[in-house]
Amino acid sequence: MAQAATMPSWLGELDPAAGPRYLQIVGLIERAVSDGRLRPGDRLPPQRKLAELLEVDLTTVTRAFGEARERGLLDAVTGRGSFISTRQEEAGPPLDLSMTIPPAPKGVRLGEMMERGIAELLARSNADQLMNYHAGSGSLAERAAGAAWLAPLMGALPPQRIVVAPGAQTALTALFQMLAAPGYTVLMEPLAYPGQIDAARRRGLAIAPVAEDGDGPLPQALEEAARRSGARLFCLTLTLHNPTCRTVPLGRRQEIAAMARKLDLTLIEDDPYSLLAGDAPPPLAVLAPERTWHVATLSKVLTPGLRTAFVVLPDGIEGDGLVAALRAAALMPAPLMTALAAHWIRIGAAQDLLDGVRREAAERQALARAILPALMQAHPHALHLWQPLPPHRDRHRLIESARQAGLGVMASDAFATGEQVPDAIRVALGAVPERARLAEALRLLAGIIAGERAPA
Repeated sequence: MAQAATMPSWLGELDPAAGPRYLQIVGLIERAVSDGRLRPGDRLPPQRKLAELLEVDLTTVTRAFGEARERGLLDAVTGRGSFISTRQEEAGPPLDLSMTIPPAPKGVRLGEMMERGIAELLARSNADQLMNYHAGSGSLAERAAGAAWLAPLMGALPPQRIVVAPGAQTALTALFQMLAAPGYTVLMEPLAYPGQIDAARRRGLAIAPVAEDGDGPLPQALEEAARRSGARLFCLTLTLHNPTCRTVPLGRRQEIAAMARKLDLTLIEDDPYSLLAGDAPPPLAVLAPERTWHVATLSKVLTPGLRTAFVVLPDGIEGDGLVAALRAAALMPAPLMTALAAHWIRIGAAQDLLDGVRREAAERQALARAILPALMQAHPHALHLWQPLPPHRDRHRLIESARQAGLGVMASDAFATGEQVPDAIRVALGAVPERARLAEALRLLAGIIAGERAPA
């Protein structure tokens, strides 16, 4: 490595064990932009000079600059060199910290994946058939792909236990339509994903919250809520809970499964994130397979446009009722996207994309830990975090201050299923495309939290 005195302050050592060197160079640029050592309009050293400083060949630096331009980090001006892009400044607010979507992973070109995948599908499929109506629970190949996708969580599943749905929200809507009549009560966690709440209320269901502690729903509280309300249906999320990021440990899951058997409850397990987490205990579909409807979507962990979810039926249950409810709600999943999702699963591209999203989520969580107050609740691979507010902060004024500053965040009210609403906000980390812009948004939010005061 060249002498430190000749090195720009944003450069650092390349690690032979840390992956491709060109991606390490892009990472150095990205981190320097995130922490302000490189600012929009700054000129980078010539590629040949940078190759000498880093002791790599010129093609490595050229490839790194090309990747940085693809990510929107650099602008190239013919005859003048490469500059840190000003497009991020020009974009300006609003900065969306409200929508939980998987961030585009670095090093994975989604457009190229789609072009290649669709070309491969068309080479061995009939285009007219791909664009036609597809009734039923999904083709055998698509259901087998779903079983393969969920195998790390559930082991070997027969494809007959899988129903393909056009997204988790449609699946939840169909399940409430099938399992509960208007006026019935469904049990939920005190804070729940708004899509669950909305689907239940649109069905005309009352919602009864089940008290919990830091490990999740309390079995005794589940029994009390079920007996008090007469509910026979419990909808919950056990891994990377939205919004709190809590993951229920195995012992508590076993207790919930045992209590569900005792009370003869039907369980809807909304589980978008277990494969993303990488450290999740077995789902309820494994611990109580005879009574659990398990919903696993690809939209929350790969890309929203796939609109593909897999519903695992309870053991011994036929899927005709669910298929009919899905058909009434949305007719069918989009055949092209479903076929593409199944193809990506078969060839390993879906796993590569998941791994990329996991790496990107970890980088964004590290940014958040460095910027936001220490009260935050998170997980290294979550796409969001839960930010409880200090006692003298008011969430409603904070949300309004954030809105005026061009930030979108979600208050705890959107998740509450009962009267108890904590002073907290959910901060989503995936919708802002560039890490540098995300860091800017998080610093702005941290300043608002620090300065916000409750009304007298």
